[in-house]
Amino acid sequence: MAITDTIRFSLNQSFNSWRLFYCLAFILLSSTLVCAERTRSDLYAEILKSEAVARLYELGKVSDADDYLERTFLSPASVRAGNLIRVWMEDAGLRTWVDYMGNVHGRVEGMNKTAEALLIGSHLDTVVDAGIYDGSLGIISSISALKFLKRNGQFGKLKRPVEVIAFSDEEGVRFQSTFLGSAAIAGILPVSALNISDKRGLTLQDVLRKNAIQITEEKLLELKYEPSSVWGYIEVHIEQGPVLEWVGYPLGVVKGIAGQSRLKVTVRGSQGHAGTVPMSLRQDPMVAAAELIVLLESLCKHPKEFLSYDHHCNDIVVESLSKSLVCTVGEISTWPSASNVIPGQVTFTVDIRAMEDIGREAIIYELSNQMYQICEKRSVSCIIERKHDAGAVNCDSELISRLKDSANAALKILTRETQDEVPILMSGAGHDAMAISHLTKAGMLFVRCRGGVSHSPAEHVLDDDIFAAGLAIVKFLEFQM
Repeated sequence: MAITDTIRFSLNQSFNSWRLFYCLAFILLSSTLVCAERTRSDLYAEILKSEAVARLYELGKVSDADDYLERTFLSPASVRAGNLIRVWMEDAGLRTWVDYMGNVHGRVEGMNKTAEALLIGSHLDTVVDAGIYDGSLGIISSISALKFLKRNGQFGKLKRPVEVIAFSDEEGVRFQSTFLGSAAIAGILPVSALNISDKRGLTLQDVLRKNAIQITEEKLLELKYEPSSVWGYIEVHIEQGPVLEWVGYPLGVVKGIAGQSRLKVTVRGSQGHAGTVPMSLRQDPMVAAAELIVLLESLCKHPKEFLSYDHHCNDIVVESLSKSLVCTVGEISTWPSASNVIPGQVTFTVDIRAMEDIGREAIIYELSNQMYQICEKRSVSCIIERKHDAGAVNCDSELISRLKDSANAALKILTRETQDEVPILMSGAGHDAMAISHLTKAGMLFVRCRGGVSHSPAEHVLDDDIFAAGLAIVKFLEFQM
């Protein structure tokens, strides 16, 4: 063989060897990447779906009632639920504590513990005869997202602290005053709230002391976070309405939350024997209350027919009320509540919600005036107390944009397709974001629920939608890296 042929042969052999090496290296690298991606996908499903769903069902069994779900502010079941949530927070690598209002906190400091913190939260309390997703989904999905980052070795990449808060009270069932937990942190809970009482006559301060929380006026004020220490707040929550199901989308971003007011109406008349007092001589608070409730329904169904147009309530406000106003009597009680006694007193609650605060005030003003007139005509007394007010909230535009991107990124991973535009919704239900908006910018992500049913044991969220919610939080957190 000639020397040139020998050199050419050697070069070819060498080239083929290197080509084989690179092919093998490429195959090995590709296999490693595929395995890594498969491992990441498996981890997504394990933590954000399977474990999250199991925890929702486990938390849904923590109840003060045997036959239905009920956890009101600092009830025994609420305390047990808080302890369970704290265990899950610690499992996710978070430092935990419980504050003077019973809120459960879990925090990771990230790269810079002095940076402004991102707060993520929802509530652990429930209504009576509740579903298992309201409030709990937001807490568990957030913990799951942080657990995924911890398992994936990404905790150290967070450029700011992240704190998950399970608020002790949002529903307001026990004290008829919503957002006790989040309002304390936002610094808008008045000191006088310590003296409000439940149906058993226990004050808020009594209940806290009963749970070994020795709160004082000074400690209540200390709960407020400094605005300069907080970057923003996001909340994941079931929609509690049918829109996402109608449009066939698992996630939606909230642009604003309706304002709400709660009233307590007490009607007093003359108690008497059901068989001996003539109809013409009765001062019956029950029939008066019935007329007041029908008035409420008529006013809220047809606000245009009741409200006058002036500089406070123009045609734009009235038109908004026609689309967004909802009014509810959710609770009624009588005294002495016996079948053969004309009651001496009837008490009922009124819940009024609207997107326009001016319109909501106009409705309350008109309602109160007409209620007093009806009571005067029927010779009964009427007392109307405002128990709770929360102004309408507009969500932060930056957070709306980031949540849209996060939802899109999550759904692209799950479906492997480019998604349509994420729906932007208004919320008719109140949320802790309303209170926290007084502290920092706030944003919300809604999760589809079957039939829009909530505050009911029929409340249901698909496992895949729970997965999507957790993944969206992961993507939002990755924007913080």
